[in-house]
Amino acid sequence: MDVLDIIIFGAGSHAGRRIDGIGEIAAYEISKQLVSVEREIQTPLGISNCNTLKDQPVLATILRAGLPLHQGLLNYFDKADNGFISAYRKHNRDGSFEISLDYISCPELENRVVIISDPMLATGASLVKTIQYLREEGHPSEIHVVVAIACTVGIEFVLRTEPNCKIWCGAIDDELTAKGYIVPGLGDAGDLAFGTKVQM
Repeated sequence: MDVLDIIIFGAGSHAGRRIDGIGEIAAYEISKQLVSVEREIQTPLGISNCNTLKDQPVLATILRAGLPLHQGLLNYFDKADNGFISAYRKHNRDGSFEISLDYISCPELENRVVIISDPMLATGASLVKTIQYLREEGHPSEIHVVVAIACTVGIEFVLRTEPNCKIWCGAIDDELTAKGYIVPGLGDAGDLAFGTKVQM
């Protein structure tokens, strides 16, 4: 469990850019743990021996809120393959909700490093369901999870269910409301990045 050393310089209309900045920091930190090899790189003036990734990761994100975080990761892992998952809270009239996972599009996952991005890790239910769904598509060698803010309850639930995944987060909050929202958190990350939506 890694808490990234991040300073947030305000919020507001540029929330999407701030979230993709967190993705960039996470990508840098994760890259230090991935296997690299030395390769000869031809520059305009000569040859340089540089460390490059042995294999490219798969960047998977939860639509729509995960897109800014995904972009931040992609800014660093610019040759990575990409996967997209539609996982969301389907609200009931009584205020309760269930996790609905309707769509997945991803490359071959067998023995690949998979980095899943989702800004909020609240209850952990959607993340666990996503990981289980991805495992049905293949057997990743490593699973990293990148979130902007996590709740203690959600972290514990994910690690109980998926003890081998590694969670990277910008901050950890201890409180979760009865409706499953992180306090203080930052609200709905998708709404902050893209504008409010009609709740279906």
